[in-house]
Amino acid sequence: MERMPFAVPLDQPVRALAAGEKQKLEILKQLYLGRRFLILDEPTSVLTPDEADEVLGHVRGLCEKGEISVLMISHKFREVTSFADDVSVLRRGKLVGQGRVADLSHADMAKMMIGSDVPMAATARAGTAGVPVLEVDNVRTRDRSGLKEIAIEGLTVRAGEIVGVAGISGNGQMELMEILTGQRGLEAGTIRVKGAPYNASRTEARIRAVRYLPEEPLRNACAPKMTVAENIGFRSFDQNGKGTRFWLKGREIRARANELVQDFKVKTTSVDAPIAALSGGNVQRAVLARELTGEVDLLVISNPCFGLDFSAVAEIRARIVAARNRGAAVLLMSEDLDEILELSDRVLVMSEGRIAYAVDAAQADIATIGHHMGGHA
Repeated sequence: MERMPFAVPLDQPVRALAAGEKQKLEILKQLYLGRRFLILDEPTSVLTPDEADEVLGHVRGLCEKGEISVLMISHKFREVTSFADDVSVLRRGKLVGQGRVADLSHADMAKMMIGSDVPMAATARAGTAGVPVLEVDNVRTRDRSGLKEIAIEGLTVRAGEIVGVAGISGNGQMELMEILTGQRGLEAGTIRVKGAPYNASRTEARIRAVRYLPEEPLRNACAPKMTVAENIGFRSFDQNGKGTRFWLKGREIRARANELVQDFKVKTTSVDAPIAALSGGNVQRAVLARELTGEVDLLVISNPCFGLDFSAVAEIRARIVAARNRGAAVLLMSEDLDEILELSDRVLVMSEGRIAYAVDAAQADIATIGHHMGGHA
């Protein structure tokens, strides 16, 4: 651990770690065990740019010394061109291209990755930010260990803007998401949505049009053994769309689900299949289909594209921007700094459970943000 450019809480059970911390722990474990052949799947998706360079530089150095060989799975062109010798491109389970990295441009690799399946074009941003929708004031709570304080002095998201929250995994983003979804209680402070106190009940979320896409949605936003149709119908199974409560019949739930599966391009053998049978990208699409259907005034998202393929990433990001352009206030928490900079209007950095830095995206400097993420500024 002393030689690594990141930290993992070694006294915590693994099940309590955030996804990014588990990823760091696995890299640490494999190096500690002295493995000769490493398979790294998106190894830097939760690291700052400086940390990513240090980790991959360390791994690259071990390769050059002949101590290890590495197969790295990555969607980031910069990582491939900076640290890999050879690249192979897979699309829909088939090898579609390969070659020496030195002989290929980013355009060459992108063409192989996308092929004829052109991802949804990014939706241009439109309009300016409006009235405050989400307001978090002087919130205090404990992190998952119970030892550290999460303290959010002030966080505001306005209609028609995306506020990106950057930070290394384990710096309070998970707890912030749990606060906003009602899964973690407050010791102090207030949360308001559209000017009224908000406690994240299902009724409040429906009345104020609040929707969520949490990290690892199969675990945090789905009932894995229930069907795709039932999971898509969680928000509407007892509503007729006119404010009157009633219980939808199974065929109506399936009919609505079929429409949304087509609209959001969810690939599934049937809407009656268990949602756990879908790929990660299609689980994301199914949850987005549920959360973005109908009126949406506030969308709270955590790591929406973690580990997804190139095409799924482009489509999901385009839908997030489209929701913003329709007037929704979007709070985007992500450990992928490229994602934060691509989508956000304003950028906040969380470090040690606090908002450590804020900047308009147009003036954002990646090195400065990276230093704040690492707690060095």
